[in-house]
Order: sequence, then structure tokens, then C-alpha cells
Amino acid sequence: MAKGLQGFSWTMLLLFCAIQELGAWAMHTAVEGPGLGQPGDPALLASGRVKRGWVWNQFFVVEEYTGTEPLYVGKIHSDSDEGDGSIKYTISGEGAGTIFLIDEITGDIHATERLDREQKTFYTLRAQARDRQTDQLLEPESEFIIKVQDINDSEPRFLEGPYIGSVAELSPIGTSVMQVMASDADDPTYGSSARVVYSVLEGEQHFTVDSKTGVIRTAVADLDRETQDRYEVVIRATDMAGQLGGLSGSTTVTIVVTDVNDNPPRFPQKMYQFSIVETAPVGTAVGRVKAEDSDVGENTDMTYQVKDEEGVEMFKVTTDSNTQEAVITVQKPLDYESKKVHTVVVEALNKFVDPRFVDLGTFRDQTIVRVSVLDVDEPPEFRPPSNLMEVQEDAHVGSVVGVVTALDPDTANHPVRYAIDRSTDAERIFDIDANTGAIVTGKVLDRETAGWHNITVLAMEADNHSQVSRASLRIRILDVNDNPPELATPYEAAVCEDAKPGQLIQTISVVDRDEPQSGHRFYFTLAPEATNNHHFSLLDIKDNTAAVHTQRMGFNRQEQDVYLLPILVVDSGPPALSSTGTLTIRICGCDSNGAIQSCNSTAYVVSATLSPGALIALLVCILILVVLVLLILTLKRHHKSHLTSEDDEDMRDNVIKYNDEGGGEQDTEAYDMSALRSLYDFSEIKGGDGGGGPGEGGPSGNPASELHALPQWVQSPDLDFSVFRDYICKKVEQADEDLSVPPYDSFQTYAFEGLDSPVPSLSSINTWSSGSEQDFSYLGAWGPRFRQLAALYAGRRGEEDSEES
Repeated sequence: MAKGLQGFSWTMLLLFCAIQELGAWAMHTAVEGPGLGQPGDPALLASGRVKRGWVWNQFFVVEEYTGTEPLYVGKIHSDSDEGDGSIKYTISGEGAGTIFLIDEITGDIHATERLDREQKTFYTLRAQARDRQTDQLLEPESEFIIKVQDINDSEPRFLEGPYIGSVAELSPIGTSVMQVMASDADDPTYGSSARVVYSVLEGEQHFTVDSKTGVIRTAVADLDRETQDRYEVVIRATDMAGQLGGLSGSTTVTIVVTDVNDNPPRFPQKMYQFSIVETAPVGTAVGRVKAEDSDVGENTDMTYQVKDEEGVEMFKVTTDSNTQEAVITVQKPLDYESKKVHTVVVEALNKFVDPRFVDLGTFRDQTIVRVSVLDVDEPPEFRPPSNLMEVQEDAHVGSVVGVVTALDPDTANHPVRYAIDRSTDAERIFDIDANTGAIVTGKVLDRETAGWHNITVLAMEADNHSQVSRASLRIRILDVNDNPPELATPYEAAVCEDAKPGQLIQTISVVDRDEPQSGHRFYFTLAPEATNNHHFSLLDIKDNTAAVHTQRMGFNRQEQDVYLLPILVVDSGPPALSSTGTLTIRICGCDSNGAIQSCNSTAYVVSATLSPGALIALLVCILILVVLVLLILTLKRHHKSHLTSEDDEDMRDNVIKYNDEGGGEQDTEAYDMSALRSLYDFSEIKGGDGGGGPGEGGPSGNPASELHALPQWVQSPDLDFSVFRDYICKKVEQADEDLSVPPYDSFQTYAFEGLDSPVPSLSSINTWSSGSEQDFSYLGAWGPRFRQLAALYAGRRGEEDSEES
């Protein structure tokens, strides 16, 4: 209890039960005042004043009590209690009223439930002493603790399992693998209930465990992963320091043996055989081989290499990082005719070598790979592979440019035929002899047009044109001097009237399309026709240019304003070629400073520009002229159309052209055929001049009555129409033979009336009768062109006959 309390004290008793082998024991408390004793002691009563009673720190109760009666824990008692039951004892706190009960009169505390120290180690409660009548506190509330006394009722447990450890193979004895720890829920501060020791139940042949720390170590030095890569070890933990009667627990520890590079690579076979065609391109895979390694992981990573010189030259070996295989590929073109079988020595070695195991042996192995080359029909090969030829540009057609040679590399050595790929020589400038491979010119060459030609030559087996090889050939055209030099431009110069002798007028240069290897060298002289020239002189400057100077004092534009100076230019050949060019020299007026003012034919310098007003006036004049021209054209077109309309009224010479093509004789649907039958009958028009017979009945004033008869005239029995018939037949024959005549019926107009015709006119206007007595049956014999016309006239004649009848 607290020291500040005055006048009261608590007296507490604690009775303990026997615990295991220790038995029962009692704990006494110390008294603050002088002397020791229990309540009711005469020494305390004789003092005349009661000091503070017993002071207790805690009560104890044994866990896992299995008795049938409540377990007595202890007793609380007040010094003021005279045993008359006037004081009531109560407790509060953890478990009060449920786990722990108190006798209100005596203060005895009992535990009514089975307690487990592993679940709760102590309980904190408060004690009170009250007056039973007034319920007032006789002493202040006091706190006390009931501690649960431990017994060995919990076995050790491995809480961090399952355990998985690893150790490298071939590790030395005593190599630490891992540590295991067991936990005991018993009180470690009381007895040996929580003291744990470790031991190996299974796997003691290969592993040991430290009894105190639980560290697992190797017991042997020859652990081999390739033999056994996993061990299951059972570890046991026992409390009570391993003494008899202690509780124990166990766990299984999985120990994985990790790999080290202690095994070299080994080829399963000492010889491998592969085959490949001789036409396989460089880089083609021949085959794959693989060396076996008992190790795992990166310890199986290998590198392969070719060890013999022959194999290094022809083949290449690479390592497939995914499969660890050696990939053998072609490094140089193969040739069956040169060598049919190649032998390659391939070596495999580990990429990562552990120096601790070097003494176990060499970590590499070798095997032999035989590669058989298969023969195939190959296309011809060009030999030598020269791709440049030269020919002079003046070579004649058929001249040999060069010879290409190709041979069949196969053993059969078939004959070879040659051709030019015409897609590269569309103009057929070159030809090739199919048997010899000689390339000749097919056309005249011109270096200035094309200085280089690129063609493709084909070589193929004579009996198998599918075996074709190609070779690109460049032909350079060599230059010959076949183009004369020419003046660079049509030179024109101007000279002042007051020019002085020796004045430079113009510098002349020339161009030449040829390109001689030694470079150009041109020579300049005046043409022979200018030998008597006393006005100008020509000086060859020796750098492929020439200078023209005046040779006299002053010129007169009125006498001659233009001089033509012929200049002869000669190149260096061979052969030397020449040409004559003309320099035009104009005599111009100049000011006092020598600046040209004007020439008779060309104004070289404009002294003053036009003012804006002058430009506007000039534009207005041009606009007026354009308007006048348009007006004149419009009037002419209007007058022409007027004349045309007047000419249309004259029906005598009017020709109407129809550009509409019909469907032929059989087409009777596109046009109204009745319109062809309603022709003008001019003989029935009254009041006609001349040729009209006296009115024989018929309407005269109705214009519609003029359109009901074919043209008719009176035919005298003695008239002969054979002249006209022969003339028309001749024209029909000419029209049939003329291929330019369109294939449809047309109307032909013939202005021929014959000789000494008794009939004054063929016109239907002057017909004497309304009835037609002419027989048109002969039209049917004129051919298909007049068949439709004959049918029209024949039908009209039939209608007239029916009317007369």
C-alpha cells in the first residue's frame, strides 16, 4: 500500500499450493513499523495504537489447475476488522466477479476457472473495505496483482517454417547451411520449462545442428549435386534443457545442393556428318552440334570454336545462347569440283571456369564434323571478271569492242551461249556473238551523244537456258576529233564612229564538243575572204581566245553602218578541223566619253527613260487600236451573215448538207418515211411562167396542195434517155469504187443534160401533166444504194394507178 496512508493498514495472507517438486511454501511480508507479527498479536495491542498492517506485493496462482473445488488464491484483511462481520470486502478489475471471487466477510479470494499463463500472465485488481451499514470506505482502495504461476505445459514450436536452405556442392565439412529457431511459450524466467536444445532426427549422415543455436552445418565434404540435389533433414527441439520429461517439437528442413562448375562439357559423339549443296550462299547453316554438361545454369554456358586451319577458312562456328548449340555456317563459297568433303574440328569449352576445380581436369572437349559438298548444275562463270571495255567513236559498224568469256564450272563442262540483256541496250547499239562472246558495234557511235554505255551480258548453258549468269559491262567511247571548233556565241560588237586605231572591240572564244586527252588548242585567223580587210585586225592571244581591234581612224555610219568580219578557227587535231564564224560589228554614235548613244539598227543605250505620262499615252493608243480591230471584225462578220441569208433565198444553187448518219435502208423507225413521199408537185401551181400546161383541175390557191406529187414531166415516146442512164451508171460505178465514200445513202446532184436535148428542161416545175407516165423500174437495177429510192417511186406509181382506175 502507499506510504501516505495513516490510521489503517491491510493484512494480507497468501497460501501457496505445492508446485511440482518444490512443494508448498509461504511468502511473508515486511511491516513498516518496528517489529513483526500478525493481527491480534498482544505486542501490537499493548502499544495502544495500531500501525499499518501487512503490505503485499502480489498473489500467486498455479496455472492449469484441474481440481474440482475453486482454487484458494489468498486473503485480504483489515486491522479494523474485529470479526463481527461489520466490514464488507470487495474487489474490482481484471477477472473480478468471473474468474476471481471474494468472500465479503472473510476476504478469502478463490479462482473459479482454469488459468493459462501462456494466454495471460497476471491480473491486476483493486481491493476495498467498506462499512456494511453505511457502505463507506474504511480504508482507501488498494491495488494488487495476481500472477499466474507457470508449469511446463507448452512444447517448443518452429514458427518460421517451412525451412529451405542451400549449400554449394563439394563444400567443406562444417559449412553453415542455415539456422532454425524454436519458440517455447512457457515462462523463461522460472525453471527450465523454456530452455530448448536442438538435435537431428533424420539426415544426420550429411548434416549436423548446434544444440544451442540451431545452426545447421554440413557433416561431409563430398556433397554432389549431380548425385543428389536435395536433402530433407528433420530437426527436433526439446525443452527442460533436454532432460527426461521435457516436451519437444520438430520441423523438416529442405536443403538444396547448388551447382558449381565441376563438370567439363562432353560431346555425345566423336564425329558428326552433314551435307550441303555447293551453291549455298555464305552464311548458310550447315548443321548444329551440342556438347553435354552435367552442370546447370551459367555453369553450362559454352563457347565453340574451330580448331583446324581448313575449317577456319571455309566455315564459321557460333554459339546459340538459347540452346547452347554450336551452329556451323558457310564462310566461303563451296565448290564441289574443287573439294567434295571438308573436315572441321569443333571444340567446346565452358565460358565460366571455377579455379577451385581446375585440378579435376580440362574443361573442354573436341569433336570432328565432316561436311559433304553436293554437286548441282551451276550457271556459267565469267572469267576473268573484267567489266570495262573501250572503243573509238569512229569505229565502223561491226567492229569488235572486246570478248567476254564464261565457262561451265560443272564437271560436264557444257558449251556456253552469250546474249545481251536488251533492257540495258534497247537501241541495239551493241551485238554479241552467241558462240564466241565477241561484242561488236551495232550502230555508229558518237561520244558527244553518249560517252558511256552500261550493258548486261548473259551467259547460259547451250542445252539449259535456265542456268543463266549475268555480268555488267561498262563500255567507254574514246574521243576522236570529229567536231570542228565553233564560236562560243554569235558575237556582235559595237564601235564608235570616232574610234581610234588599235582599239579593242571584242574578245573571241570558241567551243569544241571534242575532248582530246592533251586538251584543246585553237588557232585564230581572218578568213581568206577578209584578207583585203583594212578596217579591223585579229590577234591570237594563244590562250584559246582572240582579240579584234580597229585598224583605221574613224568610221561613218552614213557610208556603212554594219561590218561582217569572218574569222577562221582551227583546232589542234588530229586531224585538224576548222570552221568560220562571223563577227557582226555595228557603227554607232557615241558621246564625248565614248558611251554608245544609238546605232542605226539597234539602240544599245537609252539615254533617258520614258516618263509616266508617255507610257500612259502609249497604252491608250494601243487600246484604241485593239477596239478598232474588234469593231472591224464584228462588222465584217455581220455583213457576211447578211449576205449568207440572202443567198439562202436563192434555191437554184442551194446545197444543203446533212451530217446525220441514219440506220441504212432497213431503218424505217428513226425517220418518218412519209415525208419522203410528200414531195413538191410544181406542175399544179397556178400562174407559173412557161412550161405549165393549162389548168387541168386541181387547187391553185392552197400551198398545202403543192405537196402531193413526185416531180413529173411529159415523156415523148421518141425521146432517148440512154445518154443520161449511161452517165448516171458511170457515176454510180465510181461511187461504189471510191473507198472514201461514207457507207450510207446520199443524194448526188449532176448538172448534165446531154447534147441536143429535145426537152427544154428536166425540172419538175415545167411538167405538162399531173400524171407521171415514166417507168422507174430500172432504178432497182442500180444496186443497193438506190433500192430504197426505187421502192418509193414504185409505191407512188401504184397509188396513182389505183386512183386513175
